[in-house]
Amino acid sequence: MKPQLSIYQVDAFTDQLFGGNPAAVCPLEYWLPDATMQNIAAENNLAETAFFVPNENGYELRWFTPLVEVDLCGHATLASAHILYEHMGYPHPDIAFQSRNCGVLTVSKKDDLLTLDFPADDPKPCDIPENLSQGLGVKVSGCFKGKTDYLATVENQEILDHITPDFRTIGTITARGIIVTCPGEEYDFVSRFFAPAVGVDEDPVTGSAHTTLVPYWAKRLGKTEFVAQQRSKRMGELRCRLDLDRVKISGKARTYLQGEINIE
Repeated sequence: MKPQLSIYQVDAFTDQLFGGNPAAVCPLEYWLPDATMQNIAAENNLAETAFFVPNENGYELRWFTPLVEVDLCGHATLASAHILYEHMGYPHPDIAFQSRNCGVLTVSKKDDLLTLDFPADDPKPCDIPENLSQGLGVKVSGCFKGKTDYLATVENQEILDHITPDFRTIGTITARGIIVTCPGEEYDFVSRFFAPAVGVDEDPVTGSAHTTLVPYWAKRLGKTEFVAQQRSKRMGELRCRLDLDRVKISGKARTYLQGEINIE
């Protein structure tokens, strides 16, 4: 008999179906071979597919894009917590997810709001990478480097909204992705995120990028709490707070589908 795996698709960082960032979630009883999980992620063809297995303190959690496994993903972590609370009867107010490279990541639930507790990634000023402005098609006013991503600033939201990237050019830059940000017209700050090097041309709403954005904007605006928007076509809203060396990122989620995977 072929094993059947449960799979869910969740729209994260939104309270509306077809908004936010879609993630696939596969609860497991034990780890599948890495190649199988990568194949499932490629078949899903979403920015991320999350897999988790129970351990003595909560769950172990891993994330895969269609091309590679990544160290950290916010929206798929939010989606995983949503599935545990809404579909698997998880009874406690906090969930501890053990990640491979970022330690324990906690998600808490209050009413219909889920809050991620992630390590902050304070970006440092750097030279603008060759081809970055060309790849974005706009003038970059400043550039910073986090652990995995570049953070590029532009002057205003109109410029941000009209970026039409050359993804082939951006994909040659050595980084997981490129965060582009500016002050928001109705939000404290707004952003977009491009990651063609890992198989995601534009990610709709990127929780992990906000671990870099929040420390940057805390210094720039002189405060620690923000309401932010990621301005992809699907849009997403995030409530963020800098707490020493941690970033708290809050949002909502909706289940889009539930099904089963048949694998050999």
